[in-house]
Amino acid sequence: MKQNSKILFLALAYPKIPNSSNLYTDLMEEFRNQGHDIFVVAPAVNDSEIGLINEEGISVIRVKTLPLLNVNPIQKGIANVLLPFQYKKAIKKHFKSEALDLIIMPTPPISLVDVASWLKNKYQSNLYLILRDIFPQNAVDLGMMKKGGMLYNFFRKKEHLLYELVDQIGCMSQGNIDYVMRHNPKVKVRKLHLLPNWQKEIPQFSGDKEALRKKYSFDDNFVIIFGGNIGLPQKLENILAVAELFQPEDKVLFFIVGQGTEKAKIEKLIQEKNIQNVVIKNSLPREDYQNIISVADCGLISLHENFTIPNIPSKSLSYFNARIPVLAAIDSNTDYGKIIQDEVKAGVWAPSNQAYLIKEKIDLLRANPQLCMQMGENGYQYFVNHVTPKHSYEIIMNQV
Repeated sequence: MKQNSKILFLALAYPKIPNSSNLYTDLMEEFRNQGHDIFVVAPAVNDSEIGLINEEGISVIRVKTLPLLNVNPIQKGIANVLLPFQYKKAIKKHFKSEALDLIIMPTPPISLVDVASWLKNKYQSNLYLILRDIFPQNAVDLGMMKKGGMLYNFFRKKEHLLYELVDQIGCMSQGNIDYVMRHNPKVKVRKLHLLPNWQKEIPQFSGDKEALRKKYSFDDNFVIIFGGNIGLPQKLENILAVAELFQPEDKVLFFIVGQGTEKAKIEKLIQEKNIQNVVIKNSLPREDYQNIISVADCGLISLHENFTIPNIPSKSLSYFNARIPVLAAIDSNTDYGKIIQDEVKAGVWAPSNQAYLIKEKIDLLRANPQLCMQMGENGYQYFVNHVTPKHSYEIIMNQV
C-alpha cells in the first residue's frame, strides 16, 4: 500500500492525545508519522467534543454514545447494539472522502462488523482485523452469557461474518491463531498471522527513585504492581488470597492502580478481611504510572481461571518498558505463560486460582534480585526489538 493512503480506524477506546494514550493511539500516531491520512471514529470523551476534531494531526470523528466502559453487562450490551447505527450516522456526516484504502478494526467490539462491511462495500477497501478479544466465548467463560442461548447465537453469527468479511486477521499469539482455526474451520488460514501487542517506549524515570518509593509508602517492601482494568476478566480476588498468605514481616506489598466494574467489590473485600498489604489507587496518566512501575519490584498480570481462550495482556509491555520482571497469575489455556517464562524469559507464571503456587513464584523473585534484574533486561530488549508501534505498523503494511 502506498504512502499517503487514506486509512479509517474504528475505535472503541481512543483517549485524547496527548492527555492520555493507549496502544491504538500509539499505532495511529505511527501511521500518521509514516505519512498516511488518518481518520479515527471513536466515542466522544464528553458532549462538548462531538463531531470532527483534529487531534495531533489525526482526524477524529467523536460520536455520542451510551456509556461503554465500567457499566453493568446489560447497559454495555445495549450500548454496543446501538454503536453501529451511531457510528454509521457520524461517518456519513463527517467522512466526505471519495476514496478509502484501508479500514482497521479491532475487537472489541464485534458489533462494528456492520459498519466495517458497509464501508468495505462502499469504497472497495481492504479490511484489517486486530483480534484482541474473542467474543462471545470470553463472555461465556466469565458466566456473562449462556453458550447456545439466543444472545450467544446472535453474536456468534456476527463473529462468523467478521472472519469471513475481513481480508487479514492479526492475532496476539500462536495460541490465538490455533484457537481461531480450531473453532472456526471455515476461516482461510492465509488470513491469520501474528500481530503481538505493542506500545510506544516511554523514557525511563530519571529522578530520585528512593524519594518516589517513599512518596507511595513502598519503603523497603517487595512491591508487586498491577495497572489497568479491575473487572471480571482480572479476578483480583485471586490476588487477595495470595496477599493473605504473607505476614507483615515478609514486607510484600501489592499496589493496584486502575478502575473497573469490580473495583468497589475488591475494596470492600480488602476492608472486610483487613488485608494490610494491598493498596488500590485510581488510574493515573501513563507517564506517571510508568514512573511508579519503574520503582516497583515486579509487575503483576491476573487472569480469571475460567478462560478457555488464550488472552495475552498488553499491560506486560509497561513492565517490559520499566525493566521489571512479570509475575503472571493466569489460566491454563493461554500461551502467555510460555511466552513470558520460556520464550522471552522475562518473568514467571502460576495458575491464577493456586494461591500457594503464586506465592512460591513471588518468594523465588524476592530471593533472587539478580534474576529479577536479568528478567527485566530480557523483557526490555524484547520490547524495543519486537513490539513497538513501528513493528506493528510494518507487520500490518506487509500484510495489506
